[in-house]
Amino acid sequence: MNSQKKALAAKIYLYLAALFITSLVVSNLIFQKFFYWYPLDGEVFGSRLFELSVGILPYPITFLITDLISEIYGKKAANRVVTAGIFASFFSMGILLIADFVPAMENSPVDDATFTKVFSLSPLAVLASMIAYLLAQFVDIRIYHFWKKLTHGKMLWLRNNFSTFASQFLDTFSVVFLLTLFGILPWDLFFGLVLSGFIFKIIVAALDTPLLYLLVWMFNRKFDLKPGEEIKL
Repeated sequence: MNSQKKALAAKIYLYLAALFITSLVVSNLIFQKFFYWYPLDGEVFGSRLFELSVGILPYPITFLITDLISEIYGKKAANRVVTAGIFASFFSMGILLIADFVPAMENSPVDDATFTKVFSLSPLAVLASMIAYLLAQFVDIRIYHFWKKLTHGKMLWLRNNFSTFASQFLDTFSVVFLLTLFGILPWDLFFGLVLSGFIFKIIVAALDTPLLYLLVWMFNRKFDLKPGEEIKL
C-alpha cells in the first residue's frame, strides 16, 4: 500500500473513532429519557416489548464501528478506540458534574432545577453503564477475532453476529444487574428489562449485517485488500 492510501486509511480510522466516541458519549447523556415501541401485544416478565431508554439508540453504532475497525484495522486498533471511548465518557461526565455544581444566574434561560433534572447523573448509574460497556466491547472484539481466525477471514456474517449477540447480552445483563443491585431499578423488572433490551439489540444487530458487508466491500475495493487482510497503521 502506498503512502497516499495509508494516509487516507488513517484519516478514515480517525473519523470512525470520532463517530464511536460521539455515539458513546451521547448515549450516556440522553439515557434518562425512556420510549416505547409495541410491535407485539404482550409482556415479558412484566415488561412490554419494547420499553427502552433512548440511550440505546446510538449504542448499536458503537458495536458496528468496533466490528468494522476489527475487520479492517485489526484487534489493537479496535481496542485503542474502546479505551479512548472510556476516557471520553468519564471526561464528559466530569464536565457535567461541574456544570451542575456551579450556580445559575437569575436571568439564565436554564435554571439550576431544570439543568439538574435533565443532566443530573447518578454516579452509580454511570459506573454501572461504564463497567458493562467496557466488558461488552472487549468481549465483542475478542470473540470477533476468534471467529475471524477460525474461519480464515471468511463468513463475515458469522463473526459479526456471534460477537455482537454475546457482547450485547453481556452489556444488557450487566448494566441492569448493577442498577438493580444498587437499588436504582426494582428487582421485579430485572428479567423483563434484560430480555426486552437484548431482543431489541439483536434485531438491530441483525439489520446492520448488510451494512457491514457493504462497508467492508468498499474498504477492500478501495485499498485492494484480500479477504481477512488488515491495514496496519
